[in-house]
Amino acid sequence: MIYDDIMPGTQAESTKPLNLASRNRVASWSVRFCALFERAEIMAADVDRFDGSIETGELGPLVFARLCCTGSAMDRARAPGAALVQSYSLILQQSGTGRLSQYGKEAQLQPGDLLLCDNAAPLFHHMAEGSELIVLRVPAHVLQRHLHSPEQSCGRSLPGNSGTTSVATALLASICSGNLGNLPPAVQENLARQLLEMVAISYSLNFDNLANPPLVVGSRFAKARRFIEQHLRDPELGPQKIARALNISTRYLGMIFAGEKDSVSAYILRRRLEVIAHQLIDTRWRSRSICEIAFDWGFNSAPHFSRSFRERFGLTPREYRARGGRVNERTIATCHDLLMDGLDAGSSATQVEPVAMPALA
Repeated sequence: MIYDDIMPGTQAESTKPLNLASRNRVASWSVRFCALFERAEIMAADVDRFDGSIETGELGPLVFARLCCTGSAMDRARAPGAALVQSYSLILQQSGTGRLSQYGKEAQLQPGDLLLCDNAAPLFHHMAEGSELIVLRVPAHVLQRHLHSPEQSCGRSLPGNSGTTSVATALLASICSGNLGNLPPAVQENLARQLLEMVAISYSLNFDNLANPPLVVGSRFAKARRFIEQHLRDPELGPQKIARALNISTRYLGMIFAGEKDSVSAYILRRRLEVIAHQLIDTRWRSRSICEIAFDWGFNSAPHFSRSFRERFGLTPREYRARGGRVNERTIATCHDLLMDGLDAGSSATQVEPVAMPALA
């Protein structure tokens, strides 16, 4: 049965328990989730057995929710009307396990792990049976006071067994379970600052090799990458279209990406291939042909797609789908060596780093 209960905290809302048919339970839980966070498609592993609860509250500028559910997944790649208001979500995996992918990064979540994600960019989040999460929504301008370039940390998980992360998770869990409804606003603001500062320290210590570009450059890079993620399906997506959307020159756009391993066009190609690779092994897309999936993500030439896919993963799309995404490491190494030899010889091939994509449950 679904409940929208009051979580001890401020400004919480509640409704009475809902006695609904199984499909309506999933729909009602989805509506509640999307109202709290961002519009997404919620899928239950077993519609007839689906059960979940959402408890909500606020702490100063932060909105938090405790989510419990049976096995389900959230897909924001295909949901229409993705949010354009910039905010981030911090996810604490309290029990069960999960898997979240965003910006081409995939994280396996164990109890106690923390992960930051961008609410305006597509993502896929799988929650295993018996998962319990705390999700904290943070406005971008609030988070940026503590984490200089939050987009660099999105999709990267913090292990719960590390010292600073365990402090941050304990504080977050305590805030969500404590009775904070009568605290003065100034105290709530102070608690929110302490929590975000601990999260920022944890990311700095665990990922000290992340680039820390100047604020203006970092902001425009984040906007460019977010625009790309939101428009990957557009066959016309390219440097000129992105530059026009951001009101900058294509030359400046290229400078923004100069510190990355991919150029603008290479990043678009890589992200399309990674998303397609996921869908090729996703059972929900089993009835779709390989060409249908590829053309749905902006490709307009089957030979170009097939060649690009093989260069990336070391297998043809058909072979990759048949193996369920299990790529032979020797094949990858051989493919990568051939590409590097071609580059050394002056080939115009694009340097890539083949990656095996794990199968989705």
